[in-house]
Amino acid sequence: MAATGLVMLLYLVAHMIGNLKAFGGRADFNHYAAWLRTMGEPAVPRRVGLTLVEIVLTFCVIAHATCAVQLWRRAKRARPVGYATPHRDYATRTIRWGGVIIALFLVYHLLDLTFRVVNPLGAADNPYGNLVASFREWPVTLFYSLAVCAVGLHVRHGITSAFASLGSSRHGTAVAADVVAVILVAGFLSVPFGVVVGAIR
Repeated sequence: MAATGLVMLLYLVAHMIGNLKAFGGRADFNHYAAWLRTMGEPAVPRRVGLTLVEIVLTFCVIAHATCAVQLWRRAKRARPVGYATPHRDYATRTIRWGGVIIALFLVYHLLDLTFRVVNPLGAADNPYGNLVASFREWPVTLFYSLAVCAVGLHVRHGITSAFASLGSSRHGTAVAADVVAVILVAGFLSVPFGVVVGAIR
């Protein structure tokens, strides 16, 4: 679970950095989107690099979810009756629902900006325009914000759990997890909010 989580965390950081190119304007963002489909050329054919990334991420998502279900069932068998006073923070208590929200958003996000079937513009050659058109719709921005916050809580819990398993102190780990989660959430939310306030248009 920790291994797949680490892979997805690294992807999130890279994805966030790529999203921030929207502040550079249409040409900069569209150039980045085109590069994603040509990375690795001429060593590998067009889109092979991106396809490999997608395969790895799909495997990680499925494996991560499978591990989560297995661990939940194991915990239920080990302790069928819950603690009278559970000492858990908000991120831990909502981790499973957060995973459901993220999964639902992932499906919508792909339909919106990858396959463009629900995007208001849906232009194959204009990723920047698709992004702006999508975040001009307040329900999309609201759902995106909710999902990003769920990702932040999920990442925070994942980092603290992974380091706790390695024997690290909870306080030091919690601070690092908070910093990483806040940076990710702020980075991802800056783009839709940039569209809302007109910084990205």
